Amino acid sequence: MTQTSSNGVVAYEIVDRIAWVRFNRPDKRNAMSPTLNRDMMEVLDLLEFHEDVGVLVLTGEGSAWTAGMDLKEYFRETEAKGLAGTRKAQSESYGWWARLRWYQKPTIAMVNGWCFGGGYGPLFGCDLAFAAEDAKFGLSEINWGILPGGGATKVATELMPLRKAMYHAMTGENISGTTAAEWGLVNEAVPLDRLKDRVTEVAHVLLAKNPVALKATKDAVRRVGEMTYDNAQDYLIRAQEAANSYDGEGRKEGIRQFIDEKSYKPGLGTYDTSKTQG
Repeated sequence: MTQTSSNGVVAYEIVDRIAWVRFNRPDKRNAMSPTLNRDMMEVLDLLEFHEDVGVLVLTGEGSAWTAGMDLKEYFRETEAKGLAGTRKAQSESYGWWARLRWYQKPTIAMVNGWCFGGGYGPLFGCDLAFAAEDAKFGLSEINWGILPGGGATKVATELMPLRKAMYHAMTGENISGTTAAEWGLVNEAVPLDRLKDRVTEVAHVLLAKNPVALKATKDAVRRVGEMTYDNAQDYLIRAQEAANSYDGEGRKEGIRQFIDEKSYKPGLGTYDTSKTQG
């Protein structure tokens, strides 16, 4: 059953342990406003440790994922309140994007349509991203005279080769979902009518994994990129020890099924997480 946030601008439903969360301002192409940013944090709070949720998918209602920041509500109206208004709006938006990056559950961006400007924040926040082939991605800020905001320039340079990122940011030209996949903004692009099925397929792959190992792995991938090799090695040793302290039996169960039961091969599948040693 679909439910909505306090102000109705975020919708969500839980189906077979997948939380489908939607930007819900289709009349505004799901542009992000201060109200939406607050409501999104509310929904993330609700779902993060929900026992019926194993994976969160972020998508958009209607023909857009999100067209970025609402120019009237996010910029003009908050700037009219002075520096305090601007900083508050920034902290609310950047806050839930950062929350996504370190979320307890795996997250997938399902980009069904427009993804512009500030939308690159939550796009990067999600662990995986899949797009419709005819979705539109754009850093249009240069077209109206500002720097790409919300960390979008960092997202572009983090995910794309330098020359692609530079061209994308400086020209303001839109690219398709297919090109976004080629340039590294998303994992894959598929026809729109297959998008939800493909995301559901990947979500079920993640649901079969050990959740403690998934959380440790997604954190490790983000952390080690800015470390030296030696620092990364030390971090990963400590991360494994921490994961074992939370779920030592899970690791042992996987090894038991491989060595004793011979019921799976690590390189060819995953162990059965529904079993417990008894």
